[in-house]
Amino acid sequence: MIELPARNTRAHPYRSLSIQEVGFTLTERAILDHLDGREVYRRTDFLVLRSGADTALVAVRKASPEPLFSPVVEARVLAGPDEVAWVESPQTDVGNATALAAAADPAARASVVLGRFQHVNFIWEPTTIPVRVTEVVPPLPPKLLAQADQVVAFDEDLPPVDLVLDAVRVHDLAASHPAERYLLPCRGSGTDLGAPVAFLDTRPARREDWLMIGCERSLQFHRHFYGDEPERVDLCPRARVEAAAVTDERVLTKCCLIERGLEVNGGMAVVPWGANLDEVREGLRKLLL
Repeated sequence: MIELPARNTRAHPYRSLSIQEVGFTLTERAILDHLDGREVYRRTDFLVLRSGADTALVAVRKASPEPLFSPVVEARVLAGPDEVAWVESPQTDVGNATALAAAADPAARASVVLGRFQHVNFIWEPTTIPVRVTEVVPPLPPKLLAQADQVVAFDEDLPPVDLVLDAVRVHDLAASHPAERYLLPCRGSGTDLGAPVAFLDTRPARREDWLMIGCERSLQFHRHFYGDEPERVDLCPRARVEAAAVTDERVLTKCCLIERGLEVNGGMAVVPWGANLDEVREGLRKLLL
């Protein structure tokens, strides 16, 4: 027996959805009579039927997936015209769940989206899954968030995702720890802190009486350069997540103590400070699939 879909169900790949124009009113009885024994392509699992401005969504089971076409042996009308929205969104990649969810009509149980390249897909009861991206700013937008956005935009296996920035703000750390001068890891960390700023990656020639806003790796660099440990405020995104000890969230963050690869601990995925898109993608997949 065909069950109702789970939330965020879509045709994946979307070639498993067939769209057909019909000349009858889209009642459940008329739809089932129309499909009884009708041949469909072997990859077809869902049908969108259109009658004028009305749309219905149907799931089908075939006699066999082996021949090119096979007769329908079971059909279920998942949603009729009163529960289905037809959405025309030419910029939407209908293979991407996040894009589908963004285009969906929130008042409809199912949205059928005519998107980019005139391709069509549906999404059932779309519900985005929040992923907190804990990252240092500036720069803004921060690199890890921008990379996660790229991954979500092209990875067709991911469910609908809502990336939420949790910013470790250098300027806020400086404001809450006033000092006569600061040492930051690099120029990308910002410069206008209301006091002179030096940058550890330039290896300043003279050790100053500064407050370092940096992580454990910055501390190791300072110890190597100057033979001591300065007063320090930690900006490590991973440390921020671990200190919060929140267990019911999905979190993507970074740590410079990881040089390559990925670490996953419960709902937290940690990538290197210089992560590439493959590492960010794998982190999101570990959290969401």
